[in-house]
Order: sequence, then C-alpha cells, then structure tokens
Amino acid sequence: MNIFENLFRGFPNLWGGGVAHSVMLLSLVIGLGLCLAKIKVRGVSLGNAWILFIGLIFGYFYLNLDQNLLHFMKEFGLILFVYSIGLEMGPGLFSSFKNGGKVLNGLVGIVILLSVVTALFIHYATDTPIATVAGILSGAVTNTPGLGAAQQAFSDLRHIDAPSIASAYAVTYPMGMIGVIVSFIMLRYILRIKMADEEVDAQCGHGHLKDMTVNTFSVRISNKMIDGETVKHVHELLKRDLIISRVVREGDGQQQQVANKHTTLNMGDTVLVVAHPNDQDAICALLGSLVEMDWTIGDNGLLSREVLITRSSAQEKTIGQLHISGKNVNVTRVNRSGIDLVPTPSLKLQIGDSVKLVGTELGVSHAEKLLGHSMKRIGDPNMIPIFLGLVLGCILANVPLWLPGISETLRLGLTGGPLVIAILMGYFGPKFNMVNYNTMNSNQLIREIGLYLFLACVGLGTGKVFVDTVVSESGLLWIGYGLAMTMIPILLGGIIGRCAFHINFFTLMGALAGANTSSHALAYVSDMTQSESPSVGYSTVYPFAMLLRIITIQVMIFALG
Repeated sequence: MNIFENLFRGFPNLWGGGVAHSVMLLSLVIGLGLCLAKIKVRGVSLGNAWILFIGLIFGYFYLNLDQNLLHFMKEFGLILFVYSIGLEMGPGLFSSFKNGGKVLNGLVGIVILLSVVTALFIHYATDTPIATVAGILSGAVTNTPGLGAAQQAFSDLRHIDAPSIASAYAVTYPMGMIGVIVSFIMLRYILRIKMADEEVDAQCGHGHLKDMTVNTFSVRISNKMIDGETVKHVHELLKRDLIISRVVREGDGQQQQVANKHTTLNMGDTVLVVAHPNDQDAICALLGSLVEMDWTIGDNGLLSREVLITRSSAQEKTIGQLHISGKNVNVTRVNRSGIDLVPTPSLKLQIGDSVKLVGTELGVSHAEKLLGHSMKRIGDPNMIPIFLGLVLGCILANVPLWLPGISETLRLGLTGGPLVIAILMGYFGPKFNMVNYNTMNSNQLIREIGLYLFLACVGLGTGKVFVDTVVSESGLLWIGYGLAMTMIPILLGGIIGRCAFHINFFTLMGALAGANTSSHALAYVSDMTQSESPSVGYSTVYPFAMLLRIITIQVMIFALG
C-alpha cells in the first residue's frame, strides 16, 4: 500500500517525489484526458481540453508534481507546441496573402481587433484584471497558444505566475466552443442565406477563392480554330494557368491518353482540364463545350498516384525545369498547406508539397524518382531544424525589447522567440536551399506531446484556484464575458464579410473558424457542404490568425499588466 501511496503522493526521500511519481501522474492525467476526448455530444467534443480539466481535478486533491519540475515541464511543453506550430504555418503564412487571401486575412484582422476591443471594454467597464481578461479571451476563442503567451508575458512582466489566467481559460473554453457554433447558426438567419445557392457558388469556386481553388472539368473540342493545334498553342492563346492533362479521341471510346504540350487537339476530342474556376468560361469559349465525362482510370494503361516531394534537388525548382510532364506522365495537381495549385510549368515546388501524377507505370515511377517520395525519408524525422531552431528561439526569447510607455524591459519570451524563429525558418529556409522540412507525422507528434504536457501542467498547477473560482460569483461572470468575446466579433465579422466583401457563406464560415483557430467549428461547417470552401478558407487564414492571436494577447499584458 505504501508503494501506491508514494506513487500518487510522491516518495518523501526523493527530490520532487521521484521520477516514477512524476511520470505516472503526468501520464495518468494525459491518458484519462485523451480517453474523455473521444466523447462527443451531437458531434462536438471538448477534445484536448479534457487534459486540462483532469489536471485541475488532480491539482485540487493535491496529487501534484514538485513546483520547480511542474514549471519546467509546462514551459518545455509550451516551447515544443509553439515551435511545431511555427514550422507548420511558416511556409504558408506569407503566401496566404496572395490573391483572394488578402480579403480573407483582412477580415480576420478585423475580427481579432473586434475581440481585443471587446476584451478591453470588459476590462475597463468591470475592473476585471487584465490577466484574467487575457485568460477569458484565450478560452473564448479556444486558443491554447494564446493562453501560453499570456502566462509567459505576465511572468516576464511581473516575475510571478497568475493562476487566474489558466482558471479563466478553463471556465470559458467550453462556452467558446458552443458560442462559435451558435454564432454561425445566427448568421445564417441574420444574413438570410439560401444554402442551395451558396452550395452552387462554393462548388464553382466563385468569390474570393477563385484564385485559390482548382476545378477539374471536361471540354469537347468543337472550335474549328483549335482543330489540329497543339496544347502549347492553346496555352499561348489563353494566357491563363491551366493544364490539359488527358484526352480521349473521337471514336476511341474511353481510351485515355496523357496530354503534353506537343499533343494535337482535333475536332470531337474530349479533354480533361485543370484550372482556376474563374478561367473555366474563357477556356470553354475557346475550346468548345462543357460536357460530363467519367474519367475514372480503368484498364487503359494509366494510373493515378499522390507523390510527396522529399528530394532536396526538387526544392525551389519549377515543374518545367524538372521535366516531369511528358509523353507518359502529367502533373495534374499540387497541394501545398491544404491549398490546391494549378501545376503550370513555371510553378516552383517545395519539399512537403503533395503532387498528383497521372500516366503510365513507367512514367509515374520516373517522376517519383525525380521528386523523391522516399518511404525512408517520409518516415524518418528531420530533427536538425527542430533542435537548431529551439536554440535560436531560446536566444531570441531573451533579447531585451523596449516598448513606448512601458518602463519594464520586455522580451519575446519562450512563446514568441521559438515561434518567430520557426516561422522564419519555415519561410526563408527553402529560399536559401536549407532543407528544414519535417515529416507531417513527426511534426504533429512533437506538437501534440508539447500540448499535452502544457495542458496537464497548467491544470495541475491551478486546480485549487479553479474550483474556488467556479463555485464563486466571479466564475459565472467570466462565462458571460467569454460568450461576449466569442460571439460579438464573429457576428459583426460575419456581417462585414458578407455585406462589405460579398464572401461566399461557406468560405466565410471557414475563415471565421480560422480566426478563432477552432477546428471543431470547421468540422461543423464542413458537414454543411460538399465543397472544400470551408477548409480552404480556414487554412488560408489560420497562420495569420494564430500569429495575430499570440501577438495581440502579449501586447495587452505588456501594455496594461
């Protein structure tokens, strides 16, 4: 019995209660939290937040770690979590501002500004401490990195921890999840949305996603001007981004051929075109008429395969320079950070891009060798950029900064430093031929482990304060403040996005979910449509929203803390 008591309470003769005690408690908190995360009510789950709640319960009953060890594990988990997020969003952060992304990211900036204004109004109107307001805001928008940033900023500024930040986050987090979905339902009726019309527009990629989505459609050649001309000549006439990937000759039944720039197009041929939705009408006007055709690859000697670029020699090289497309194979799609790109010869490829190839077995195998798709490389994590980046991030975290009106010397801290380094490495690394790509699985594993450690330690450290808060009147007020910070910005942002920017409803909801970095809200919207508009809107704004959430909450603490 003494063994079990010591495992839960700690071994009195060992520092920190012993390694076995610390590992067992952390594993138990995380394991129970992940089990409860599987529970869903009407398709909605609290997810990883259960780890925080289990930690709060353990902390309340004094099943805890040594305070020094707890602080180290919390900070270490936060560093891993934030750094992995930076690596993931770095390559897509700046590219997300191109074309239609400018409007979507501009709207996200407005939404985040509205949430900050709402938080500041509550701070001044109710005399709620800014640390508590920061915690409420983080929970209201279900943004865990914001929670870590607020705690780190307050600790750097005051040299003490503020338990109310984590308590306020835990109290408002569930209502933040509910509030965003309720806001989406309200917007549907406030804006008088006709779902069928929005679905048609979303499927066609109309609106601000017209340059960020890719459509595949079939055209039958009926223009005599095109009869006998090559695919290359069609490109010169249209001067648009498009790929004619396959062709079926008139009279050949369903026998498909891979098309390249030297392929001749004849009257009656049917071609499969990959292009931006806004270019579809112009392409059809030149080539012929839009038709329905099943391009499912059958027994015609062709195959389709997704290939992940892992070879460093393909980094920053164009499709034309690599000579991938040819007689036996064609690149029909490039997916980067969740966004499909038209694979024109001038498109530069990056390590980590997913490329769709269509062609013969020999042609596809040859393209695979050029691009990589090494199973060893895919499964082997690249750890050098992780540890090198952490070193640089810790150095940058301690560089002193001065802000006007603040007497204290400020620092980016262990949230801002690693995040900035990770974003810079993710974006500029490929431009300087520095291979810092990490496999999706390994990066996700690091991120999840860091998040679990951080949430568990936050819960263990604030369990007693949290329970005392929940049963008090202030806990109910925090819930009300959190709902205001969740719903007011989304409702106003939705009205602005629809009335001022005329954004498709599904795209708008995806962007608003991205503004709150809320994956569960994205899942809710995605179930309402067959299109990819919500996912594209979410992935377009997510990097900028995450960065802005972390920065704004630190500025709030530094300026008013």
